Amino acid sequence: MSRLTQIGDASPKPEVAALFTAIKGKIGMVPNLYRVAANQPAVLTALLGLNENLAAGGFSPRTREAIALAVAGANSCDYCASAHAAISGSLKVSGPEIDAHLAGHSEDPRLAAILKLALAIVAQGGRIADADLAAARMAGLSESDVVETVGQVVLNIFTNYLNHVAQTDIDFPVRSAKAA
Repeated sequence: MSRLTQIGDASPKPEVAALFTAIKGKIGMVPNLYRVAANQPAVLTALLGLNENLAAGGFSPRTREAIALAVAGANSCDYCASAHAAISGSLKVSGPEIDAHLAGHSEDPRLAAILKLALAIVAQGGRIADADLAAARMAGLSESDVVETVGQVVLNIFTNYLNHVAQTDIDFPVRSAKAA
């Protein structure tokens, strides 16, 4: 049971009701993560805005989901592992690939470099070593890629931590954040 209220459809503030309508229009439901964030409409608005703005970056949806899975795995967030495994599945990412992404790995060299950088950012609180940045560059990541990776990591740390605090009820097929 969630430790923070998951705002229902019958009781949101008007600004939250409008956000819920927009979310339902895009994905057909309001995930419990957003229902928790709705306790403070400014936070829900910021979360949705950051997600939407980062979606306009250079990374594909599959890359963004792989980063989300790697960060969920690193932070042991079962809610995010469940949500992003479901989204990845809808993007035709296989079960073994989802497991690999949760562990921060990929057979694709570019994606592997992005995930390695993402995990270094998480593990080191953003204070990555020169060697981490050099490895990312040697793997062909541009400065734009590095900055976008940081943005994706921050977005996912935010959702991981909110779920940890709330103990958000998982409303996706349950998936452990630990790779199988």
